[in-house]
Amino acid sequence: MTMTLTKKAIEWRRHMHQYPELSTKEFKTAEFVANKLAEFGLEVHRDIGGTGVVGILKNGTSPRAIGLRADMDALQIHEQNTFDHISKNSGVMHACGHDGHTAMLLGAAHTLAENPDFNGTVYFIFQPDEERGTGAKAMIADGLFTRWHMDAVYGMHNIPGVAKGKFVTRAGAIMASESSFKIVIKATGGHAALPHMGTDPIVVGAQVVTALQTIVSRNLSAIAETAVVSVTNFETNGTVNVIPSQVTISGDTRSFTDATLHKIEKAIERVVAGQCMAAGVDYEYEFNNSYLSTINTQQETIHAVTAAEKVVGADNVNGNCERYTISEDFSFMLREVEGCYILIGNGEGACGGTALHNPLYDFNDDILSIGIDYWMTLVNDQLPK
Repeated sequence: MTMTLTKKAIEWRRHMHQYPELSTKEFKTAEFVANKLAEFGLEVHRDIGGTGVVGILKNGTSPRAIGLRADMDALQIHEQNTFDHISKNSGVMHACGHDGHTAMLLGAAHTLAENPDFNGTVYFIFQPDEERGTGAKAMIADGLFTRWHMDAVYGMHNIPGVAKGKFVTRAGAIMASESSFKIVIKATGGHAALPHMGTDPIVVGAQVVTALQTIVSRNLSAIAETAVVSVTNFETNGTVNVIPSQVTISGDTRSFTDATLHKIEKAIERVVAGQCMAAGVDYEYEFNNSYLSTINTQQETIHAVTAAEKVVGADNVNGNCERYTISEDFSFMLREVEGCYILIGNGEGACGGTALHNPLYDFNDDILSIGIDYWMTLVNDQLPK
């Protein structure tokens, strides 16, 4: 890749970093992306699943086609960096590197349009609303895979703490599902001095929180059903001298298979129902899945690893990395089409190691060219002349 394109990619990335937009509101970002794709000569489709953009590049006669996906939305975080390209939208920042992902995919589109050394069709998918987990589903519902045929779809995300430019991925589940739960325990409450005259939801709620910890340790296989169940909030409507009439418990769960996800959903309600029945109180229970587990298919993972090795060398690619309990809505695309999600190292320590979703995070511009080269290599490998 030329130094000129590298400079352009940095300019694009820093422009988007200065003007971040929240999920479903990526209007200017989507327009910026669509205009660039049109400038490169691609067929452009706007407003897919809201603010999503799809660019289409065809070359040759092969019916084979692959999709490459980047995310565009930012987070509701007030940036604390001091560099020149800091966010100009107060309270909103690209704290997850989606500006970098978009710039890398734009760079690949630019280069492949100028030098189409492939045979087939490439779909450049710029997705909104990854952070809330609804953008991929919205694009799918809007015909992403029915309007356009794709043999496989690939995604990439930066990962701080992994050396700059190294790649990690794995076949099977690489990221966990995420689900939230809400439990409302309803009792009579009463006077703090006369607890025997009512029912106390705090005691029941405390027992529920303790019992929930047994789901992972006593209901799931430690080897085959790795999972996390975390209670993150406990609220009451009581005060210092009033036993509350209601307790609300909410939390988050992570797992790597759909079977484990459903087992956790049922187990939580079983625990709640048992504790509430024993105490003679009522309850309400909600369980909502935001992200499915991200499951890479075997052959597409091999393709992704092979392309990465060509770019950075086999020593810098781990094709059997440990699983991550973070979540990604690319998971929904992988339930529709075979594909692979790969992570590219953003750097370590002060040079790219700041955690995602942190007000001091910034995407490492040094990996833009590596990511662009990866996309180009993957396309040329999968759609050979």
